[in-house]
Amino acid sequence: MIRKRLGDLLIENGLITNDQLTTILNSKPREEKLGDVLLQQGIITEQQLIEVLEIQLGIPQVQLYHYPFEPKVFNLIPKDLAKRNLIVPLKVEGDKLYVAMKDPMDFITIDDLRFITGLQIIPAIASQEDILKTINKYYEEETFDDFMSDQSISAEKQEELVDVDAPIVRIVNQILSAAVTQKASDIHFDPQETRLLVRFRVDGVLHDERTLPKLMQGMVTARVKIMSKLDITEHRLPQDGRIKTNVDFRPIDIRVSLLPTVFGEKIVMRILDLSNNLTDITKLGFHEKNYSRVINEIAKPNGIIMISGPTGSGKSSTLYAALNYLNNEEVNIITVEDPVEYQLQGINQIQVNSNVGLTFAAGLRSILRQDPDIVMVGEIRDKDTVEIAIRASLTGHLVLSTIHTNDSVATITRLLDMGVEPFLVTSSLNAVIAQRLVRRVCRDCSEKQEATIREIAIFKKRNLDIETITRGKGCPSCGMSGYRGRMAIHEVLIIDDEIKSVINRGGTAAEIREIAQANDTIFLIDDGLMKVQEGKTTTEEILRVALQD
Repeated sequence: MIRKRLGDLLIENGLITNDQLTTILNSKPREEKLGDVLLQQGIITEQQLIEVLEIQLGIPQVQLYHYPFEPKVFNLIPKDLAKRNLIVPLKVEGDKLYVAMKDPMDFITIDDLRFITGLQIIPAIASQEDILKTINKYYEEETFDDFMSDQSISAEKQEELVDVDAPIVRIVNQILSAAVTQKASDIHFDPQETRLLVRFRVDGVLHDERTLPKLMQGMVTARVKIMSKLDITEHRLPQDGRIKTNVDFRPIDIRVSLLPTVFGEKIVMRILDLSNNLTDITKLGFHEKNYSRVINEIAKPNGIIMISGPTGSGKSSTLYAALNYLNNEEVNIITVEDPVEYQLQGINQIQVNSNVGLTFAAGLRSILRQDPDIVMVGEIRDKDTVEIAIRASLTGHLVLSTIHTNDSVATITRLLDMGVEPFLVTSSLNAVIAQRLVRRVCRDCSEKQEATIREIAIFKKRNLDIETITRGKGCPSCGMSGYRGRMAIHEVLIIDDEIKSVINRGGTAAEIREIAQANDTIFLIDDGLMKVQEGKTTTEEILRVALQD
């Protein structure tokens, strides 16, 4: 039987075009595999690649999501070997060991396994994420048993909290590793009366990950405090810290917040994956019209551009992408942030420190003596900061900042509400970008369905047509949710002369909105519904984050 090449099979299945294949084969480094390059560029999903490899190699694929593992099978392969080579033992039958592998053609690993176990190795294909989740889940049970059986641990023995091999250290590391594998943005340790609940926020939605016994709570809290260099004796006051570490060979930055509650200290860890930060403005999912408007505005030499939205709506990513776009040797860019989330090369970033009096306002005053061209203020929270930002914009600087408001029009109201004079708002504010994050439909289990009567009515109200909606029916790669990953929806409001005159005479938000509509502004709900038309997300997701008129 003649085995077809991977590229030909992908074309036959309609997953890539001939042109795409030729371009990638000509541009990829020789040592890189075609499948890996296609995955990195997001042209195909891992599940689609596995299905084609199954046909090409004649090796079955296996879903590990509900696989009936026998715990003792994990004693056959050491955890380090399993993690390094992305393999998981499945079952033993006679002298055969069945193994799930990311790369079933890795004959060196197969030989190593044969040597270690003395068994014949039968490979199957599984996705990298599936394998890592399984390793985190099953290999950690022994660590948990170690902790419960190790009665020598006490809160006073702090050496245990630093020792890399101590059970509590391994448990905290495994929780971090599981969160990174699942692409969680936050880890919550919620103390309750009889247990410690661990929850992950994945794609903006919290879910329970596991429950730890109450007796572990003090040790977990102390370990997190040691990692983030906080005072481990302080239990009554909130504390904030930071951890820089590597998880599964990836650089990770973690913001830590501790808050005393009735049942102990609640910990929230915000994960910033430094290998995964989006700093390319073309990849933020802007509608063509919005993209050209944003590029025009950030190219202006002075004025203020505000990015608005609630916490966790991707404002910082958009800010960093804009700065990255503007960053070249001809300009001096200085930022003042709380905290500095991502470090950008060639940009001077200042960390706010209110303990020594370095506030946004104080930092901004000093920045203006540093001959900047572009200034970025992490967040506008008070009248002082906004007034200095306005002064900076009126003296020939481009100022970028974020503000917590519901939409672009509400940003103007909020600035006036802070006590800023209307003429100062109109003379400095160039544009407001409002944004939200919505979940993407999982590409592996997406299917088209007829739009409901209610959906057709919602679209009609916005002068849009819809016949079919793309929804995910749920599969192991998206954790049965039907969604995988997130994308932004935007609203770009340009402050033109008409809007300026409404602000100066004390007009209402409704008047500003009417002018914006006449100027062809794409509101959040419109941008969202257009992305539903393209099959990228669902109506439910858009209505969850954007208000209907």
